[in-house]
Amino acid sequence: MNAKNTMNTQHMRHIKRAALAAGVGAVLVAGVLVFVPDGDQGPPAPGPEARARAAVGAGAPASLPDVAALIRDREAWLRKNPKDAESWAVLGSAYVERGGLRADTAYYPKAEQALRRSLKVTPGERRNPAATAGLASLANARHDYAAARKWGEAVRKADPARWTTYPVLIEAYSGLGDYPAAGKALDKLRALRPNTPRVLSVSSAVYRDRGWREDAAAKADEAFTKAGTPAEKAGALHALAGLAWDRGEPKEALRYYDAALKISRDHHQSLAGRARALAALDRADEAGQDYQAAIAERPLPEYALELGELYESQGLDGDARSQYALLRDRTARARVDGVNEELLLARFESDHGNPRAAVERLEAEWRRGHRSMQMSDALGWALFRAGEPAKALPYAKRATEQGMRSALFSYHRGEIERALEMDGPARRHLEEALRTNPRFSPLLAPKARAALDALGELPDGGPKDMHGNGEYTPLSPAPSTPAASASSSSSSAPSSVAPSVPATPSAVASVSGAPSKPVSTPTPPVSTQSAARN
Repeated sequence: MNAKNTMNTQHMRHIKRAALAAGVGAVLVAGVLVFVPDGDQGPPAPGPEARARAAVGAGAPASLPDVAALIRDREAWLRKNPKDAESWAVLGSAYVERGGLRADTAYYPKAEQALRRSLKVTPGERRNPAATAGLASLANARHDYAAARKWGEAVRKADPARWTTYPVLIEAYSGLGDYPAAGKALDKLRALRPNTPRVLSVSSAVYRDRGWREDAAAKADEAFTKAGTPAEKAGALHALAGLAWDRGEPKEALRYYDAALKISRDHHQSLAGRARALAALDRADEAGQDYQAAIAERPLPEYALELGELYESQGLDGDARSQYALLRDRTARARVDGVNEELLLARFESDHGNPRAAVERLEAEWRRGHRSMQMSDALGWALFRAGEPAKALPYAKRATEQGMRSALFSYHRGEIERALEMDGPARRHLEEALRTNPRFSPLLAPKARAALDALGELPDGGPKDMHGNGEYTPLSPAPSTPAASASSSSSSAPSSVAPSVPATPSAVASVSGAPSKPVSTPTPPVSTQSAARN
C-alpha cells in the first residue's frame, strides 16, 4: 500500500477510535462511515456527500445537489492525495451519475479518466472492483452494452458476492437482448440483497420487459414504500407512471408523474412523461410547454424527437424541424463524448429522414451484438420503410414475441404484415396496438386506426364445424424453422420467475391521498421449484 493510502486508512482508524472512545459505534455502509450512537438513538442523518456516495456506490438514484457535493469533496481531496485509488473510483462514478442527471455527456470522458486513473494506481478487478464496476456503469450510460458486460463480468468473477455488480450486468444483458442472462442475474441479486429499494426497482424493470405488468407494478410500489430518499421515491413513482402509460391509462400515468414531480421538482424524466400523458389527453398546448421545460433543463435528444412528432401531428412542420435539428445536434455532441445514439438516430431516420441510412446504422449495431427488443423493432421498421417488408418481418416478430407488451411494436408489425398482404395477422396486431394503448403516439396512433379501417371488417363465415354440423378437419401445427424455435424457447423461459402475490399499488395514495387501485393476480404460471426460490 502506498504512503497516501496508508495515511488515509490511518486517518479513518483514528476517527473510528475516537468515536468508540466517545461511546459511539461505527459501521461502513456502501463505503460510507456511519456513526451509531449508544442507546436507542438512531444514527445521525448523513450529509450530502455521504448520501450521494452511498447512492452512487449502490447504483441507486441520487439527487443532483448531493452528487455535486460529493464531486467537490472528492476533487478537493484528490488534489492533495492523487494516489488514492478509492477516491478516484468514487469520483469517476459520481461523474457518470452527474452526466445522467444533467443529461450532459461531457462528464463521461471525465469519468473515464478518473476511473482509469484509479485502476492505474491500483490495477485489477480483484484489487479494485469499484473502478472496474464504474467502467461498466459508464459503458451502460454510453449504450456500449458489450463493454458493460465485459467489465461487469470481470467484477462478478472476482467477487461473486458483490451485489452492486448485478444491476449493472442486468442493464447490459438487457441492452444486448440476452434476457435469460438478465433473469439469472436478477435471481442472484435477489438472493444477495432481497427487498431493498434498489433491488425492487431492478426487479420491476425486468418484469416489465417480460410483460408481467402486474408484478412490475407491485415491485415498483414496494420500492416506493421502502424508499429512503426523495430521489428513490421519485424513481419508483416514475416507474409506476410508465407502467400505467404502457397499459393505455394516461390519466393514471399523469397522477404518478405529478406525484413524482411533487417529491422531486427537477425529475426531468417525469416532466417529459407528464408531457407525453398530456398529449394523449388532447392537452397538446400543456404537453408542448412541459416538453419545452424538460428540454430547457435536460436537452435529451429523445425529448426533442417526441416534441417534434407532437408538432408534426399538429401540422406545425417548422417547429417540428427545429426539434429534429436539435436532436441531430445533441446526438452529434454525444458521439464526441463516446455515447452510442445509433438506435435513436435510426428511429428518427426511419420516420423523418433516410430509412436506408437507418437500416445501415442498425445492421451495424446488430453485428455488434446489440439485439434487444427495441433494436429488433427498430431494424424491422427501418427495413419496412426502406421498402423491404419481407426482410423486416422476422425482426418485427422477434420484437413482439419476447414478452414486452408494446403498442408501438404491435403497430409496426401490423403495418409490415399489411404490406405483405397478410390481412388477418395485420388486423390482429393493429387491433392489439390500439387495445394496448390507443394513444401511444400523436403521430402514429391515427395512422394505426387508418390502416385498420383500410383493412375493413373480417369477412363473414368461419370454421364449418363451429356448431358441430360440419365436417371435422384435424388441425396440424404449422412447421417452424429450428432457429425460430430455439429463439422462441430461449426468450420465453427466463430464469427469474415473477411472484404470484397480488399487488395493490399505494404510491400515489401515499403522496396525494388518492385511493389505491387493486392490481390483478399475475398470470405467469409458477412452478413448485420456482415458487420455493422466490
